[in-house]
Amino acid sequence: MKITVIGAGAIGGNLAAKLSTAGHDVQVADARGPEAVRAEVLEAGARATELADAVQGRDVIILAIPFGVAGQLAGLFASVPDETVVIDTSNYYPGMLSEPIEAVDNGQVESVYTAELLGRPVVKAWNAALAETQRTKGVPAGTPGRLAIPVAGDSEETRKVAMRLVDDTGFDPYDAGTLADSWRQQPNSPAYCTELTLEELPAALAAADRAKDAAIRDSLPERFAALPANPTVDDVVEMNRAAHR
Repeated sequence: MKITVIGAGAIGGNLAAKLSTAGHDVQVADARGPEAVRAEVLEAGARATELADAVQGRDVIILAIPFGVAGQLAGLFASVPDETVVIDTSNYYPGMLSEPIEAVDNGQVESVYTAELLGRPVVKAWNAALAETQRTKGVPAGTPGRLAIPVAGDSEETRKVAMRLVDDTGFDPYDAGTLADSWRQQPNSPAYCTELTLEELPAALAAADRAKDAAIRDSLPERFAALPANPTVDDVVEMNRAAHR
């Protein structure tokens, strides 16, 4: 597939490298310019490009950008065909990674808000796994204990596209239903960054509690401060799991 990843940070860089390795035609664009794309992101064949040139003639566009800034791209997306699949990977951390957003604080689902800002439908994927999990723990399909990633969207067809790409990055995709249900994979639900298998993930999504999970999300600075210095990915995953015990 022809794929553009917008955002060259940890998540975007991981996805660009893995999808290139899987054989896709991948472009990477960053608001800071092509020079902001790290060399290791391009080693498997992805190409750095200007943001203005990144969205035309592509099958899939993956947004690996901070939550709440998608509206800045609305003009860029105005000419993108309806059949282009747009995937949102962002998460809302008010007061930590973004300013508080009243609509989301009042209950609007994160990716529904993103879709409104962008002016087109999106699929939610890759948001519920740590960047380091995505970088180091992807394995071939059929590997025992393979970790799973939930995918939510309002179109069955676009969900299937995103699920195929999740599989290509080394994880079992799980159909998590409509975008309105994607709050179940938002921070800090039982399914969020807890490294679950395909067998474990459905129960974790079902156990989500919006008020409780938001409170756990907002307690992240205190919980993170209790971790060892230079915590490992396993330390962070255990912290997330322990919050729901």
